[in-house]
Amino acid sequence: MKGSRKGWDDRLFDVVNYSFLTVVLLVTLYPFLNVLAISLNESTDTVRGGITIFPREFTLTNYQTIFEYDNLITGFINSTLRTVIGTVLGVVSSAMVAFTLSRADFQGRKAFSTVLVLTLYFSGGLIPGYMLMRDLQLIDTFWVYVLPGMVNAFNIIIVRSFMDGLPFALQESAKMDGANDFAIFWRIILPLCTPVLATIALFIAVGQWNSWFDTYLYNSSNPSLTTLQFELMKILQNTTMGSTDANAFRDAQGQEAASSVSPESIKMAISMVTIIPILLVYPFLQRFFVQGMTLGAVKS
Repeated sequence: MKGSRKGWDDRLFDVVNYSFLTVVLLVTLYPFLNVLAISLNESTDTVRGGITIFPREFTLTNYQTIFEYDNLITGFINSTLRTVIGTVLGVVSSAMVAFTLSRADFQGRKAFSTVLVLTLYFSGGLIPGYMLMRDLQLIDTFWVYVLPGMVNAFNIIIVRSFMDGLPFALQESAKMDGANDFAIFWRIILPLCTPVLATIALFIAVGQWNSWFDTYLYNSSNPSLTTLQFELMKILQNTTMGSTDANAFRDAQGQEAASSVSPESIKMAISMVTIIPILLVYPFLQRFFVQGMTLGAVKS
């Protein structure tokens, strides 16, 4: 049909649009592929430069070197545990607080919401925070990674805003059928909030996985509670800082292993070890983002 054919201006728009998106894709993807290529390339050859998106001399020595580092496996296990446990507890606690604040019949809704928002602008600071963890006897424990971040004001506001868009008649009809508040929350509200819960789950998981400062602050003296990011940070410092740190790194890894890698290769291998695990989580959550956009379009 002639009416369905695109005009020259529509075709020009498609060409410009696809060209622009292709450039954006290349600009975004190239640094990642370049880091991957350098991490898989032989160190002495990397010093020559000119590595693009393919390694010239393939090797796994860089990864073998960092995985032979003391406490790295322990750090990986702890980081995985804190990410999984912290994400589950963070999502559940944020959803429960948001559900309470979204209830129109909750008398203290405005007061609690105001206090919650204030925490986004003001905090006690580093020293009071450390003293609080000390008084709660959380220092040198695994739970210092999980409990302080269970209730996050930003995540609660996001979930509450989504719940505010749900018809309150759903809760009223469930109450008429004999459901209590917990049943309404668990069986009705949570399934409807899957997209927004998946969103904050990704936020929490990325934050937990990338966190290292709390390990440095609270558990640096306990090797059994170290995390992957903290160990990789130490490796990065040992391979890029002064001769004393470099000597310590060589002593830990052995002269032969340390001489077969370069700081540049180690940095790239560390970057890939850090990025890939959390990057693999995104495809499983992407469909929930699409569902969230669809629900938003229907409601609007």
